[in-house]
Amino acid sequence: MGFSSCPEKGRSRRKSLERIEQENGAQRLTRTLGPLQLTMLGVGSTIGAGIYVMTGTAAANYAGPSILLSFVVAGLACLFTALAYGELASAMPVSGSAYTYAYVSMGEAWAWGVGWLLLLEYGISCAGVAAGFSGYAVSFLQDFGIHVPSALSTTTMQVALDGTQRHVSVAGRLDAVGAASILVVTGLLILGVKESLRINTAIVFLKVGVLAVFVGLGVWQIHPSYWTPFIPPHEGGFRYGLPGIFRAASIIFFAYVGFEAVSTASSEARNPRRDIPVGIILSLLICTAVYIVVAAVLIGVVPWKTLDVADPLAIAVNAMHQPWLAVFVKIGAVVGLCSVLFGLLYAQSRIFFAMAEDGLLMPVFSILHSRYKTPWIGTIVLGLLVAVATATLPIDIIGDLVSLGTATAFGIVCFTVIWIRNTAPDFPRSFSVPGGGFRIKGIWLGYVPLLGILFCLIMAAPLFIDIIMAVFSGDPVPAVLLAAYILCGWASYRFYGRSHSRLGKDAALTEPAP
Repeated sequence: MGFSSCPEKGRSRRKSLERIEQENGAQRLTRTLGPLQLTMLGVGSTIGAGIYVMTGTAAANYAGPSILLSFVVAGLACLFTALAYGELASAMPVSGSAYTYAYVSMGEAWAWGVGWLLLLEYGISCAGVAAGFSGYAVSFLQDFGIHVPSALSTTTMQVALDGTQRHVSVAGRLDAVGAASILVVTGLLILGVKESLRINTAIVFLKVGVLAVFVGLGVWQIHPSYWTPFIPPHEGGFRYGLPGIFRAASIIFFAYVGFEAVSTASSEARNPRRDIPVGIILSLLICTAVYIVVAAVLIGVVPWKTLDVADPLAIAVNAMHQPWLAVFVKIGAVVGLCSVLFGLLYAQSRIFFAMAEDGLLMPVFSILHSRYKTPWIGTIVLGLLVAVATATLPIDIIGDLVSLGTATAFGIVCFTVIWIRNTAPDFPRSFSVPGGGFRIKGIWLGYVPLLGILFCLIMAAPLFIDIIMAVFSGDPVPAVLLAAYILCGWASYRFYGRSHSRLGKDAALTEPAP
């Protein structure tokens, strides 16, 4: 058929769907989550730094008013991927998300790579979200006369744009405010998921309500002249014009990180085959609608070139001369970003839990608390690592790395749909990607997963190009960070994961003696 299923040899060893079913029946987490909680997890994990922080940066530096088109492009990439996630979650209702899917389709080494990429998508993206939290929290405190020194609210590394050139500076400072927010959310995660998700649901309604008030009042203070020219003239590189639209799309792709966090909750959902696809797709649609409406008002209220700040919505409400609204929006941002941190850290802790259960990570990540039934030690370790990243790395670089990791992971998810359809066409699934497909030499190729892969490439290409261009212009920091990250991932699997893999050990036990 063209697809091999040699499951257990070396790098090509793969999990069978039957093994997935067995693990699903033997999983140790408690099933307590329903469709509303799952949808709120997706919305809570998604609406955050993307709209509160990254929209301003992307509009000011790359797209201008055409940021609205960038949202559409990024949203389409996520929609195709969401449909793929829906089918896979209905067929394989286990924790691990894209990591587990890659284990089935591409093998163990690739699964490890996806798990490592998901650390970018979930774990490191928390640092970007916490940067937004820090910006709004400091601004909120300033309104009440409380001054937080920049040395305690600014990351060690900072990025500045000079035309198309990017410069990185390093100084003796730490974003202690953002790091503290990570540690607080880590504590909540240890106390239990069901209880914390009740708080999360209330926070989601609060922050969406705040954004609705911002739109309702801001729509009357829009200056249509701020929307023209809708596509600013190209200034070279990815600075405005058509290239700027796609570069901005690759940045605000960061804004959609989170909706697929729902898939990591499969082991804690009451009816995962039905509720996980609903939660994934519904949360994405809600978030996309909110993003486009809020962005349209934001760039209509203030000139888009003034939005390259950590708190663009605060700039907008200050321009609306509504002091109470400024406080209201900042409270919504501070509280709302906490729910994003919760969702992303939750997702990453469950992926690490799945990897530790498979033997690819140290067992510490799968030890459950005797009372709360949460992977508490692994959550603490993860929280500390993310807090360090929050204190030191700037959101500009974090956003690029997160978007790159997300695009790659999404592409693998779409590929997995094609793999499963060809290797196990009769495997039960309660949801299938729409649109059908075609066959080439007997291999089924679906239109939706292929479009998902294409759009993921469109998201990743500007990031790769920008990183390479930065090297030649004297800014090697993003490339060095990416290379170091890849090297650490390779070394971790080469010297630990491969030799401790439970799948590999099981295969060794069943191999006939020579």
